[in-house]
Amino acid sequence: MKILLSGLCGHMGREVVKLTEAGYRNIALAAGVDAFAEGETPVPCAKSFAEADKNVDCVVDFSHHSMTHELMDFAVKNGIPVVLATTGQTAEEKECIEAASRKIPVFFAANYSLGIALLIELAKKTAAVMPDAEIEIVEKHHDRKLDAPSGTALAIAEAIKSVKPEAFTVCGRSGQGKRTRNEIGIHAIRMGNIVGEHEVIVGTQNQTITLKHEAHSRALFAEGALAAAEWLCCKAAGLYDMADMIRF
Repeated sequence: MKILLSGLCGHMGREVVKLTEAGYRNIALAAGVDAFAEGETPVPCAKSFAEADKNVDCVVDFSHHSMTHELMDFAVKNGIPVVLATTGQTAEEKECIEAASRKIPVFFAANYSLGIALLIELAKKTAAVMPDAEIEIVEKHHDRKLDAPSGTALAIAEAIKSVKPEAFTVCGRSGQGKRTRNEIGIHAIRMGNIVGEHEVIVGTQNQTITLKHEAHSRALFAEGALAAAEWLCCKAAGLYDMADMIRF
């Protein structure tokens, strides 16, 4: 299959280029779109979607959420599936994505790690099987990360709450008082150059299960986005995410 890569010259765009050049999943990088492209690029690169190559099987977007309307207009007009690997969309931009998904297949996820997707499903399954267990989430990231807790930690908690509707999150813990039964504790650690670690601890008085994912390179997000593109191309119009792709 052939993809059009939006954000070709960015950090994640370069990771996608490396993977396709290495033959990942036999996906070919046909063209790019990047408003900041200068000089020689690994494939033909347009400055805007108005000039972009339409002869592709899927658009993979690693640009910026401000490109949402232009990207969706291009994809809907040409009937091309889209993998959105950008975050931070406004409410209006999310409405644009949902409208487009009624006409074309759109894959939209907050985190494109296949391992994180599996961790979320396993955490949800474990919480459902052990309804009386106490659950804590510990996440670690580099010291430059601005948000705490991470969006991924919150996504894990939300998944657990889907099978434990009485549960609620507590970010950090201090002061006096016992832990309540329905807490999901979330703890954020920021130090050094940690790419990302997420650990889910599920325990009763008699046993503990620990689920952990460690990211070693940001290339894992490029892998996930390309896997999503391959999966998406045979789907009908709709809005899909990582849970749809790895559901078991």
